[in-house]
Amino acid sequence: MSKVTTALKSASETKALIIGQDILKEASQLFNQQFAGKKAIIVADIITFGIAGKAVALQFEVNQIKQEDAFIYTDPELYAEYKYVDELVAVLKQHEAIPVAVGSGTINDLTKLAAHLTNRPYMCIATAASMDGYTAFGASITADGAKQTFNCPAPQACLADIDILSNAPTEMTASGYADLFAKITAGADWILADALKVEAIDETAWSIVQDGLHEALSDPKGTKNGETEAVTQLTEGLMLGGFAMQWSKSSRPASGAEHQFSHLWNMQHHLNNGEHISHGFQVSIGTLAITALYDLVLKTDFGNLDIKAALAQWPTKDELKEQSLAIFKATDFPEIGWQETSAKYTDHQALEIQLETLKSNWSTIKERLTKQIVPFEEAKARLATVGAPTEPEHIGITRKELKETFVRAQYIRRRFTILDLAVRTGYLDQWLDQLFGKDGIWEI
Repeated sequence: MSKVTTALKSASETKALIIGQDILKEASQLFNQQFAGKKAIIVADIITFGIAGKAVALQFEVNQIKQEDAFIYTDPELYAEYKYVDELVAVLKQHEAIPVAVGSGTINDLTKLAAHLTNRPYMCIATAASMDGYTAFGASITADGAKQTFNCPAPQACLADIDILSNAPTEMTASGYADLFAKITAGADWILADALKVEAIDETAWSIVQDGLHEALSDPKGTKNGETEAVTQLTEGLMLGGFAMQWSKSSRPASGAEHQFSHLWNMQHHLNNGEHISHGFQVSIGTLAITALYDLVLKTDFGNLDIKAALAQWPTKDELKEQSLAIFKATDFPEIGWQETSAKYTDHQALEIQLETLKSNWSTIKERLTKQIVPFEEAKARLATVGAPTEPEHIGITRKELKETFVRAQYIRRRFTILDLAVRTGYLDQWLDQLFGKDGIWEI
């Protein structure tokens, strides 16, 4: 637990985190330590109330922690949508009780934002190692038809009982494993941004996420089987990702191009047979897509980059505006392409300096990327072992749609990633032809 203890000191919002076996019984002690004299209100859905919420409510009662009636979401279609935030806010406004979120991604995000909107901290009790959002600042909520991240503090206290997490549905654990695996490609994107002097690596945030990351991902079979050590490592890794985001007040340490794929699909209201796809499962396909792209990057000799050719194909800002508005015409988000790409646009003179940096330092950059990236076939095998999707069709995405995502995703976020490298060097079309052409990974 030393990594978690050290990272906790860097967290600006979470004051206490306990991870271990048979520790649900410590919930009342944790609450009293952090919120002495306060009332509690348990927030759960029907399933998570049965898993842990009822036991916590009884424990609070025995230990004389006053409580409001538990708020239990009963909608079987519960999703992280703003209307459910409004429901909880309306209840919280009636008193000053501290919300205790008992659940995983959806319950945590709904409670996180509702607590913030009613000016109070909250506590979280995890029921599945399904994502890294437990200790992250910000809540990912669908509002006005699009998935958005609302700035709000992480929980002041968090408890993760490994016995409960180990017995969670295997698809939820697989989702968490995929979300943690995404830190591999996210780290590679940050290496690129740092090397090209776009966004320097924050060494504290980097260390929190990346130190021990490969080890935490080393046992996908044990993770799937709910083995204590593997699930503990996964849980710690996910919590560390949240701490890094708290430290940096940015998702950069834990999110790169692979997450842009997921964000775009959310914005497009993508469903698989009418059902929402978990964040981790979307990210699984995004991570494999970006890993495949990195495999091609590492086979490219940027020491011989034709900078004049790259500059010749680079648009002016006016041309970029025309492109970015055209690509999302007739969507729910027609302006986002221009909004985000204009924020990261660099003119031809600055781009030339950036490309010269890439060319002259390629051997060093390549060495660091090679150490960071897990090769595509190995990444695919690990994700398959844990039970995460490994083909776009597994989440209802066609190969044609996946190819289009490589092009469109670069437009929706101002964060510099491998997609920006592909566009700025002029290699994107060539690499996509290799991935989706004859004998490619996703031959169309």
